[in-house]
Amino acid sequence: MALNNIKCFILDMDGTFYLGDRLLPGAMEFIDFLKATGRDYLFLTNNSSKSAAFYADKIRRMGLNDITGDKVFTSGQATAIYLKKQNKGRRIFLVGTQYLRQELEGYGLVVVDDEPDFVVVGFDTTLTYDKLWQACDFIREGVTYIATHPDLNCPVEGGVMPDCGAIIAFIEASTGKRPFIVGKPYGEIIKCIFEKTGLGPQQLAIVGDRLYTDIQTGINGGITSILVLTGETTVDDLEHSSVKPDYVVDGIGDIIKLV
Repeated sequence: MALNNIKCFILDMDGTFYLGDRLLPGAMEFIDFLKATGRDYLFLTNNSSKSAAFYADKIRRMGLNDITGDKVFTSGQATAIYLKKQNKGRRIFLVGTQYLRQELEGYGLVVVDDEPDFVVVGFDTTLTYDKLWQACDFIREGVTYIATHPDLNCPVEGGVMPDCGAIIAFIEASTGKRPFIVGKPYGEIIKCIFEKTGLGPQQLAIVGDRLYTDIQTGINGGITSILVLTGETTVDDLEHSSVKPDYVVDGIGDIIKLV
């Protein structure tokens, strides 16, 4: 798969473009290269507890001064695009944060407390027992059940915190039901990016540091995948994994040599 045909690089963030609160070596050089050669980029995150604007502001503070919210795509936005394509109504019972609510409402969806067309579960750091209870009741009644992403835990300084997948597990224990999942590593999020960008599979590549999310997303979505070794995955992990990227580079700046 030739990278010179790629018009837009889909970029994971933490471990790929930055680490914690600092840009990784080569990150800005890569963005400058894309701009100079008429290519584009789109940051992609599974974290539906925050909005695209939140992440754009975070990256702007690190030094990418001209980034705007439309250069970030969240699993929450992908979920909104998916829901709008279903033509089953726009009423959502939400297990999610205010950020996720705003993203759904930005696509014309309506968050309600009763008679929903969908139950949507995200990474809800404002979770209450009442929300879980009501969501389980609706799901048992047969309301279509969607989740933004499957991550069990979210890395934080000093450890991890329970993520959307842990909430999914709670609901499954109570109802026996599993959701349709939109986010990485499932291919639906790439279909949503096709729709957002107007580009096809031969024109997109995904760059990330995790085999089982970023690289598997590329495989499931039928697009080129590039593994960077600045985050979670080690060379030993790669050798022992059945998930194989199309390209492997030490860091994001090294992609320039392949284009």
